[in-house]
Amino acid sequence: MPELDWSILSVPTPRAMALGQLGFSWVELAGRLASVTQEEFTWEPRPGTLNVVRRGEERTPRTLGTGEWVAEWPGAEDHPGPRSIAWLVAHLTEAYFERWEWTFGERRRRRADAVVHGEVDAARAELARWVEAWRTGVESVDDEDFMTVGLSQATEIDAASPFGHLVLHMNRELIHHGAEIFVLTDLVRAAP
Repeated sequence: MPELDWSILSVPTPRAMALGQLGFSWVELAGRLASVTQEEFTWEPRPGTLNVVRRGEERTPRTLGTGEWVAEWPGAEDHPGPRSIAWLVAHLTEAYFERWEWTFGERRRRRADAVVHGEVDAARAELARWVEAWRTGVESVDDEDFMTVGLSQATEIDAASPFGHLVLHMNRELIHHGAEIFVLTDLVRAAP
């Protein structure tokens, strides 16, 4: 389980506030994910749920991920269908992986190069790896450089925006999709 250095909540800088939000949100989500079973991980609330499946078993025209497992990817950005916990974990993993790569890494790999796992333990570990790498990277940026435009080159928006905006966006992704994971675990656990 990750730990939060609570002292960061007393530091009055934008960087510290963003890191505090990231750290606290990750502690909360990691705690919930630690209790997710394999059955809950791949549970589909209805037919057509986007999920993580073995390569060759995908039900969508697009997929994301390398290796044995792939995340089914929607054909359109506004895909109305639900997503499984496995899919949400895969999405967060690829988002943190790509943003880390294009901010602190070699700037060559893209989200399609992310490793996706169909087993809950491996998926949790992969997500934790990239959230921690991202957090460590953000910590390495000085307060003075936190608002540097173009520090990340992952997307056109990232390249044209102050870095702090990207950090807040990634925090929002963790909070937003983390909330979905909480709701899905509540729903599957409440089912008769």
